[in-house]
Amino acid sequence: MNTNIRNDWTREEIEAIYQLPVLNLVHKAGAVHREYHDPQEVQVCTLLSIKTGGCPEDCAYCPQAARYHTDVEVEKLLPTEQVLEAAKTAKEAGSTRFCMGAAWREVRDNRDFDRVLEMVKGVCDMGMEVCCTLGMLTQDQALKLKEAGLYAYNHNLDTSEEHYQEIITTRTYGDRLHTLEHVREADISVCSGGIIGLGEMEEDRIGMLITLANLPQHPESVPINALVPVAGTPMEDQERVSVWEMVRMIATARIIMPEAMIRLSAGRVRMNAEEQALCFLAGANSIFAGDKLLTTPNPDQQSDQELFQQLNLKPRPAYKNTTVEMT
Repeated sequence: MNTNIRNDWTREEIEAIYQLPVLNLVHKAGAVHREYHDPQEVQVCTLLSIKTGGCPEDCAYCPQAARYHTDVEVEKLLPTEQVLEAAKTAKEAGSTRFCMGAAWREVRDNRDFDRVLEMVKGVCDMGMEVCCTLGMLTQDQALKLKEAGLYAYNHNLDTSEEHYQEIITTRTYGDRLHTLEHVREADISVCSGGIIGLGEMEEDRIGMLITLANLPQHPESVPINALVPVAGTPMEDQERVSVWEMVRMIATARIIMPEAMIRLSAGRVRMNAEEQALCFLAGANSIFAGDKLLTTPNPDQQSDQELFQQLNLKPRPAYKNTTVEMT
């Protein structure tokens, strides 16, 4: 019998889970994972930067912010044909979700947005779950994306509300939550998680998980990212997050949001096979494939194929157990 889905978690409850002895925590999370998911199944996603750099925001971790001096070069929105070709290649390599990211503060109603809608239609026609991360959205824009066939929208909280202003000052935590509301109201699958290693305290990690778990409906997808420090950003000297910290976040997220896909996202390039296996044991059931995550490095396709063979993992099909009505 499945664990009850709850949206009324207290800080004390989540903290008690997070602070469990790590082997007990992994065991508990693994048991919940098996109730809701096939433990041998991992979704393979591909993330493509369709518009790179030049962003007006000041996210302290991001090499695409125009105000930081990084190696990222500003590029215009990619041609639709190039994006669809990349999606086709990703599908042939085993990806079932294709996510397109644009370095915008918010979506604007212009020709670029019209082209993104064309890209969404094209990827949807391939039978892939199509996801976008384009910044803040209005309700009307979310509905247009839904009509074009968008399956999921990513908009991470990044950290706790209390720590947020230490990382970003060009928008508020409330702005992020409003975008998630617009996505949910448009009946688009919600993808929202965060980054650890931003100089936050454990209480901030727990705070972010509380916000996600106590939304009216849990996100269908929760990416857990470890910061990949980039030279030229304010976070360039941050120390690497340990695998045990990632395991605690993944396992806690799995226990309190049991139906969600927990995505082992940025930072995987620094993990060996054993560390990634620990994350799968703790409840992660999705990875991003391809040698880049927007602009940061990621394991190559061959490494991932070898990992799947070593662990006898199989790719999760698109649209499995979907609760979002497709157009």
